Amino acid sequence: MIKYLLAATMVAAATFPMQAQEEGPRPTQTLISLDSKSPQTPTAQNISLKVNNRETQLSSLVPVRPAGAQVAILIDDGLRQSVGRNLNDLKNFVSSLPPGTEIFIGYMQNGRVQPAQEFTTDYAAAAKSLRIPLGSVGISASPYFCLSDFSKNWPASSNGAIHKARFVMMITNGVDPYNGSTSITNQNSQYVVNAISDAQRAGIAVYSIYYTDAGFGGQRGSFSGQSYLSQVAEGTGARAYFQGTGNPVSMTPFLKQFSNAIAETYVATFNAPGNRELVPLKASTDLPGTKVRAPQQVRPGNQILAR
Repeated sequence: MIKYLLAATMVAAATFPMQAQEEGPRPTQTLISLDSKSPQTPTAQNISLKVNNRETQLSSLVPVRPAGAQVAILIDDGLRQSVGRNLNDLKNFVSSLPPGTEIFIGYMQNGRVQPAQEFTTDYAAAAKSLRIPLGSVGISASPYFCLSDFSKNWPASSNGAIHKARFVMMITNGVDPYNGSTSITNQNSQYVVNAISDAQRAGIAVYSIYYTDAGFGGQRGSFSGQSYLSQVAEGTGARAYFQGTGNPVSMTPFLKQFSNAIAETYVATFNAPGNRELVPLKASTDLPGTKVRAPQQVRPGNQILAR
């Protein structure tokens, strides 16, 4: 019995420091971007953070370099085929990426993303992989199922917890057909909430362009889809782009804004409590006329390879 108690005590003593270390502050990184009519170069002193509702100092703030970025374009395969007139906009965007940026092209089908082009820096090959969506009603199942699955299984990830800066551009109507009515009184979808959390865990900024689906139309569907896309963008520190309730004549202005947003994104490093799966985050700046976009929650210990 004495030997058993002694062994148990030794195990407890050896285990406790490990648990304490896991529960202590962990160096954590996240993406933040700046919105300003007059772009400025911030320093860590210009950014104020609240992590888990506590004022937290940044230890560093560095811009995302092209070679440290991955961009995934996820296209809803249920979009109206009229989106074909925007294919050249997308091809031009891909071709104009800064050298070193990795690009992925995928189509959202049956709750998953089917790759058309895995991450590559061969922009000609990526542009060539773009095609007109199938236009089948409900083929994506739900764009949020697809986003969750993609976030959990992000391809071409780096070793361990360290990964490049991750950006998604979803092109979809944003409607969640599994949440029942698209009424303005029913805009709380658990599937949207899950997609946001999965993207936050993976450190992804999720942008989107609203485009109508073959199976949905009308004011109500537009409101619902745009509302959900805005929720995802705000939750991950990104933006949702739409032009009224109709389809954009050209995606080029939105894609240009997306490019600028990536160029004005920084990797912020700080400490976060290590005993939580996700912790709340709020960011602000003292730079005049500037808004900070940051995810509403971050995963402690997330590491981003920015250079």
